[in-house]
Amino acid sequence: MNAEIIAVGSELLTPFRMDTNSLFLTEQMNRLGVEVLFKSVVGDDFKRLVAAAQHALFRSEIVIFSGGLGPTEDDLTREAVAEALGVALQRDESVLAGIVQRFATRGWKMSPNNGKQADVLEGATVLPNPNGTAPGQWLNGKFDDRERIVVLLPGPPHELKPLFETECRDRLRAALPPAFLATRVLKVAMLGESAVDARVAPIYKRFGEVQTTILAGAGEIQLHFKSRAATRDAAQAHVDEAADAVEEELDDAVYSRNGESLEQIVGYWLQMRNATLAVAESCTGGLLGERMTSVGGSSRYFAGGAIVYSNSIKSELAGVPADMIERHGAVSRDVAAALAEGIRYRCEATFGIGITGIAGPSGGTPEKPVGLVYHALASDRGTDVIERNFPGDRKRIRWYATTQALDMLRKKLM
Repeated sequence: MNAEIIAVGSELLTPFRMDTNSLFLTEQMNRLGVEVLFKSVVGDDFKRLVAAAQHALFRSEIVIFSGGLGPTEDDLTREAVAEALGVALQRDESVLAGIVQRFATRGWKMSPNNGKQADVLEGATVLPNPNGTAPGQWLNGKFDDRERIVVLLPGPPHELKPLFETECRDRLRAALPPAFLATRVLKVAMLGESAVDARVAPIYKRFGEVQTTILAGAGEIQLHFKSRAATRDAAQAHVDEAADAVEEELDDAVYSRNGESLEQIVGYWLQMRNATLAVAESCTGGLLGERMTSVGGSSRYFAGGAIVYSNSIKSELAGVPADMIERHGAVSRDVAAALAEGIRYRCEATFGIGITGIAGPSGGTPEKPVGLVYHALASDRGTDVIERNFPGDRKRIRWYATTQALDMLRKKLM
């Protein structure tokens, strides 16, 4: 069975509110072996809500609505779903009594419009909501001779999540045929999306029972594999077979098989090698250090570092000769190497990383454009330097630069 989620609320169509409920609901449905095929956000407009509900009921076996169950004039989910299903709304006196009691317990007077929260779809089961006044509703039956499950949930996440867990999960499990959805994610560093797909598309296309999705980020590609089967072992076997074949093709470009971040993987390798790291950052402004220390226990392998933004601080904290900066410029291969070597020496670390570049939006020249970054990695075996030209805005260039530096270190440690 497949599902569809409709988030209701005009506020979700503004820049100020995000629909996070659908992420939670998708995760829960996947755990039940149900794939979510459609998601939509609809404003508080009756005709549009009715149309969205009708489309969903036509194409999806399970339709979950979140939001629009409150007491105000623009809370229209109950009315719109009733119209789409062709059923009546009936006021449930026991639900109404519970709402009245909830207000009385707090010493508040209930305004008449709260009564609409007790309106229940004909044939629906009321789902108690101990964290709010609007209960959920569960309805299963035929719509245009198609079996459907319709669920109405309140919009506030602190109400929706516990209500789903206590009232919906077991009902869905009992109504669903046995099915399991298995997933796996491979993470790849510093390869382009088109380059990755060109290499692996001929491989993953061989596995028809596995859905493969490629997601691109700054310096990272994620390959998501998903498969559904009657047993958990069968679903996982399908996913693993496809993912293993793709990983064999990409080799050491794959840095994570179980969802770890690149900084976590680097931390694992440093601990395995009983090694430490120090960093000297110019254009990344401490982002590399922040990423390293975002991992719990990083004090075991991260010695520290310096943000060496000005030329004088490059010399003072990382020991870069002033005449070197004068000759080659702060953004240069030589200065990057000196930063890595100097910070390694000052912090007595196994490895030193130096980063210097032009993050923009200004400061570029024809010879040294915005996006030019030098990354250096120093150890007792010498110093390696990589020159890259990254696309994008300042934030994206800085993230690319730290990802490149981490991947350099990862490959050195392997």
